[in-house]
Amino acid sequence: MAKGLDKHQARQQELSLFGKDLVRRCGSQCEMCGASGVPLSIYEVAPVPSEPDFDRCAMFCDSCREQIDYPKRRDNNHWRCLNGAIWSQVPIVKALAVAMLDKLAQQEAWAKDLQEQVYLEGDEQQEIDRIAAELK
Repeated sequence: MAKGLDKHQARQQELSLFGKDLVRRCGSQCEMCGASGVPLSIYEVAPVPSEPDFDRCAMFCDSCREQIDYPKRRDNNHWRCLNGAIWSQVPIVKALAVAMLDKLAQQEAWAKDLQEQVYLEGDEQQEIDRIAAELK
């Protein structure tokens, strides 16, 4: 068990090196829902590479993190924030937002309507498919 904890702590330490750059990028707001004045933490978007990658990391509030990781706790109304996130200039944030929207569109009419507005370029769909496969 100590090995797993040591690996986790080492990974977190490596990720923390991205902290300042991620905070600058997000302007101290959750990159998914836009919440400010709340604690933010680094979220590695699945599938997670063996080495930490800045381009696969985002800054999310606890609410977004928890709802991504634990879908049974998901409040679908919280995800109306995807209206902004699907237009993110950060590719990994946009890809996760669209993948989450695809999941929600199976249950929510507003998500289906928003899905029709999504514009994807080039190989963005491949990234979305990889992320969607990992989403619970």
